[in-house]
Amino acid sequence: MLNIFFAFTAALLLLTSQCSAQPASPPPPPPGAAGNDSKEYLEAHNQARAQVGVPPLQWSQPLAKSASLLVRLQRDKHNCSFANLANSKYGGNQLWAGGFRVTPRAAVETWVAEKKFYNYQDNSCAPDHRCGVYTQVVWKQSVELGCAQAGCAKDQSSLTICFYNPPGNIIGEKPY
Repeated sequence: MLNIFFAFTAALLLLTSQCSAQPASPPPPPPGAAGNDSKEYLEAHNQARAQVGVPPLQWSQPLAKSASLLVRLQRDKHNCSFANLANSKYGGNQLWAGGFRVTPRAAVETWVAEKKFYNYQDNSCAPDHRCGVYTQVVWKQSVELGCAQAGCAKDQSSLTICFYNPPGNIIGEKPY
């Protein structure tokens, strides 16, 4: 009878320890698929647009999918280097961050920080600076947004790409 008691107690302890163990964390979502990321990208963009009186962007799942495919290609085949967006049918912004993953908001805020170099009056950028990432964020004719990010294991960097439709940064036109 004592053996049955010990066997029952051991089984109960084993069962209790397995039931109370912390569940494994879920795997990270694929690039561009994180539920709150789309909201965070959109809110950060639309805050910058509201500051200059431009209507808000809408999230586009097809654009997000295109950004996700491209950011994964850059990660898997090109060591997380910038993509060549010159022939893209969409407007695009990219951000590479070394050593860490940036939040969607931080990526957008990095682009928006270029506002300080942009002169709306003559639609120009201060010498030795580039303002195209900012002007694309606030481009009035752009109405759709889709973004994605990939982490690069080699150097723990990340690459973020956002697409805009229709594209902005038309030479000679002001963004708003």
